[in-house]
Amino acid sequence: MALAENPRRSLIPSFLYAPPSPSRGLTAGASPATAPSFATSAAEKRRSFVVQSLSEPGRKIEMYSPVFYAACTAGGILSCGLTHMAVTPLDLVKCNMQIDPSKYKSITSGFGVLLKEQGVRGFFRGWVPTLLGYSAQGACKFGFYEFFKKYYSDIAGPEYASKYKTLIYLAGSASAEVIADVALCPFEAVKVRVQTQPGFARGLSDGFPKFFKSEGALGLYKGIVPLWGRQIPYTMMKFASFETIVELIYKHAIPRPKNQCSKSLQLGVSFAGGYVAGVFFAIVSHPADNLVSFLNNAKGVTVGDAVQKLGLWGLFTRGLPLRIVMIGTLTRAQWGIYDAFKVFVELPTTGGVAPAAAPAELAKA
Repeated sequence: MALAENPRRSLIPSFLYAPPSPSRGLTAGASPATAPSFATSAAEKRRSFVVQSLSEPGRKIEMYSPVFYAACTAGGILSCGLTHMAVTPLDLVKCNMQIDPSKYKSITSGFGVLLKEQGVRGFFRGWVPTLLGYSAQGACKFGFYEFFKKYYSDIAGPEYASKYKTLIYLAGSASAEVIADVALCPFEAVKVRVQTQPGFARGLSDGFPKFFKSEGALGLYKGIVPLWGRQIPYTMMKFASFETIVELIYKHAIPRPKNQCSKSLQLGVSFAGGYVAGVFFAIVSHPADNLVSFLNNAKGVTVGDAVQKLGLWGLFTRGLPLRIVMIGTLTRAQWGIYDAFKVFVELPTTGGVAPAAAPAELAKA
């Protein structure tokens, strides 16, 4: 197809589209809890809900198919990789405030110290491991979240998936984050060392071999438990709160159903819901974030050493205001980018539709 004839099609890889297939029982934006797989025969379970491409009659992306999960994975890469790279200066100051609070006493003074000692280029030290690490994490986080949300909804069945939808969101996001952090951890270890120890390395290309030679493969994963402690509660709050907040916005603030709202309005809701939820994410995960920074800064330190040096108050509050600003902005941008990509490939945006239990006669089938 010529570019002039269909510019959108030419910009989207062909693997994101599947050939047309029969569908039944679902509308765009429906949650997994209402999928036909809950209450239909074995043959019907194999039939996937499809989303019609508005710009291309006859071209469809099958919901919950490998193509659908590939699209969500691609959206996750863009969502997390680009946003984390963009806030590298904030992350750099935050990490140094956590490691050396006597030198980096506040956000303003922290930027001043970095500017004086390392110049403007110093604000972006560690951007490569940040981009690659969080791209890998985003791929797993969003792709597996969509998978596990559908998987756990299928196990629960329509009635319980509707009744306990928040538990579905929590379980799906926690399962996804366990996998995502395995992908992120080595990059995070190198990033923190590069950012908090000037002279250790210029970036990932020389920092990774140096780190590996010094501490081995296990050293790259010594922060995995604190990373899980930081990221799993953060992601559970991120997804469950976002889904709930967006649902409440559509229910109480917008006087018409989601499927009657324009795409721009839906994306605006995603931005707003992402920022509000981001404040909660930052507070819940901050103590573990302090531990990750402390452990990855020096060789041979333990969680006990970190708690003893930081103290409980410091563990919960050191660098928190900056992290609230950073994570709130970051999360809003992530949900905006992710849902914008889904809209671009003609998929429904995330959240906003409360799962409804299937009719009793179908549920018993």
